Amino acid sequence: MVFSSTIFLFGFLPLFLGAYYALPKTCRPWLILVASYAFYGWWRVEYLAVIFGISLISFVAGNLAITATTQRKRVWAVRIGVGLDLAILAYFKYTFFFMQNLNSGLELFGHQGFAIETIILPIGISFLTFQSISYILDVARKDAPPARRLVDFLSFSALFPQLIAGPVLRYKDLADQFEHRTHSMQLFTAGMKRFVTGLAMKLLVADTIAPLADRMFALTAPTMTEAWLGGLAYSIQLFFDFAGYSAMAIGLGLMIGFRFVENFNAPYTSRSITEFWQRWHISLSNWLRDYLYIPLGGNRGGKFRTYRNLLLTMVLGGFWHGANWTFILWGIWHGGLMAIERAFGAKHRDTAWPSLIAWPLTMGFVLIGWVMFRAPTVSDALTVYGGMVGLNGVALSSETVFLNQPTEYLALIIGCFLSISSADPGRWTSRMQAPLTAISPVVLFAFCSIVLNARSHSPFLYFQF
Repeated sequence: MVFSSTIFLFGFLPLFLGAYYALPKTCRPWLILVASYAFYGWWRVEYLAVIFGISLISFVAGNLAITATTQRKRVWAVRIGVGLDLAILAYFKYTFFFMQNLNSGLELFGHQGFAIETIILPIGISFLTFQSISYILDVARKDAPPARRLVDFLSFSALFPQLIAGPVLRYKDLADQFEHRTHSMQLFTAGMKRFVTGLAMKLLVADTIAPLADRMFALTAPTMTEAWLGGLAYSIQLFFDFAGYSAMAIGLGLMIGFRFVENFNAPYTSRSITEFWQRWHISLSNWLRDYLYIPLGGNRGGKFRTYRNLLLTMVLGGFWHGANWTFILWGIWHGGLMAIERAFGAKHRDTAWPSLIAWPLTMGFVLIGWVMFRAPTVSDALTVYGGMVGLNGVALSSETVFLNQPTEYLALIIGCFLSISSADPGRWTSRMQAPLTAISPVVLFAFCSIVLNARSHSPFLYFQF
């Protein structure tokens, strides 16, 4: 089940909200838990055991860490809890990748490889693992109180508005909200508007551009125009798809009294890669900073270690997205650029680049990185890069001119305009500044419903991570 589906919009969500406000407050955590498991189990019910297992391990590890009588016991509680969480993630997400590369290595030396069975990746396991690890570490450090009740932590772990694709939440930011939440018509209405805006971002912009991006990336010999058009289309598609999901998650949270962290802040207005990661997927950036970059040493220990830590953090962040060399190279690209910017003095000023070219240069870097992020293989990415430098000609081919639709170009132009305008399309809190929110939410929802029924199923891009 996904947010942008008829069964969710006209079935699951109305039933859940009706039951939520009909039940007394003491029963609402249980309803959230049951509804979240039903939402997730709609995909594969057997994988609920994985979600429950990671949650239970983290809850127990956190409690053992906080009640440990010695530092040694506390350390081991953390190690075992984090280790088990990572082991579960590694099994489902990285086993095939490592076995595939091991077999490739063995074949080079004339040995027969091992048989590999495909493992279905549980949706949202990456987000759940990061949230669970942060809970264990925060509780062990006494930066956050442990969950008072198991049902609260299980509800937090499986919270259906954000489980599948974020934002990456931390229990310490929601602990008080499980005990005391504000419910009002004003907050509920704000949540509805935010949800509808996110739905429009997904259905009206991202999904309209998607065929164009797919078509360009499928070309075996793209021209320069086609390659850059494909990279631009995917950049806008990904932003409106993911920021749209985050907006819907935040809106759903508001409807039941939760305030989630913002996940985007006009990232395509950035003037450096460092600034880009302060604006793009903010919850993940903050997680990587607090639980990886700083523990590695951060900017302490000299320039070389700072550059090393930046690079290592981004490489691991890339690998978190998926078990593919493309994500590792994408992480190296961003980590390397951040290290270069730091070397050029980005820490002490807004950007390391000359002001006149800072924005277009940064957007060029981002777009080039998205090609590697989008491509199924490194070879496919190199094909697009070859097109970008003109190895296959310059102009659009006649086939591309025939297949590309005017509505795709229109959505791309609108997406480009909104993503770099003064209004923040990732948040869109001002009705006077953002074109989509200037439209009545009822009218906007009606448009979305028409489009939803006219199109086939279109999952969110970040589900695969």
